Amino acid sequence: MEIAEAQGKLNFAIDGRKLDADGLEVAPGIYSILIAGECFEARVERQGALLCVTVEGQEYSAEIIDSRRLRRGRGGGMEAEGRQQVRAPMPGKVIRVLANAGNTIEANKGIVVIEAMKMQNEVRSPKSGTVEQILVTEGQAVNSGDVLAVIA
Repeated sequence: MEIAEAQGKLNFAIDGRKLDADGLEVAPGIYSILIAGECFEARVERQGALLCVTVEGQEYSAEIIDSRRLRRGRGGGMEAEGRQQVRAPMPGKVIRVLANAGNTIEANKGIVVIEAMKMQNEVRSPKSGTVEQILVTEGQAVNSGDVLAVIA
């Protein structure tokens, strides 16, 4: 099950199927969820790194995954699979290239450092593998979404 927030509204999907659902936090840790005209109350409590969600007496475990972290390859132990294009998360200037084509690289290791608004941001590998291509050079300006490298 996936729950995403967009424009203040919760969107639900189970196994990739979108649900006609609506959710609202009515009190701290208590949510009212409307699915296909039926209303459910969900109580959510944090237990370490997991959430315990109780709906109609049934307990479920849930993990919070920040999609932005996943896109940057920092998904808490999760690795991307297959050939991956590493993209610039923001416009800026490449100030350092940390890997070369042909290098073996581990997941979450730095590939390129981009400077944006006087801050340096290390762009990391989403997976372990081989650096197939580095498509930027030091000093080059990049736009958000530009492909910086390819990892195979």
